[in-house]
Amino acid sequence: MKTLIWAAFALLALIWTGLAAASAGLAEWLIGAVASGEATQVAADAATTISQWPVPTWAALWIDPAWIQGLQLMWLDVVQWLSQVLPSIDGLGGWVSALVWIGWGIGLITLLVVCGGLHWLAGRVSGPRPA
Repeated sequence: MKTLIWAAFALLALIWTGLAAASAGLAEWLIGAVASGEATQVAADAATTISQWPVPTWAALWIDPAWIQGLQLMWLDVVQWLSQVLPSIDGLGGWVSALVWIGWGIGLITLLVVCGGLHWLAGRVSGPRPA
């Protein structure tokens, strides 16, 4: 039973490490794309296109079309505002990566404590074996 607990720990730790590495890499890539302006330009173009879509007829039956158009304009304003503000986040790449790895460490320590508790519990439950 103890071997199974530690095998599960190793598997979960490997998965957890892979997720942390992928998250850190993705965050750095995303921050770089936003800081360079290419991601904000794509988002602004998409928001402009979406704001020009007509309100679907099925939605007009349930929701006031003026409300939907107001919502579309609000999202367009938010994306335009973000496209002006987000290029200043270039320096956050190192901080985000560090926070991801700190979270990884906390998660791994938690997993280690849980597996250690299960190891101890497995030893207590099984008790001494007859000779």
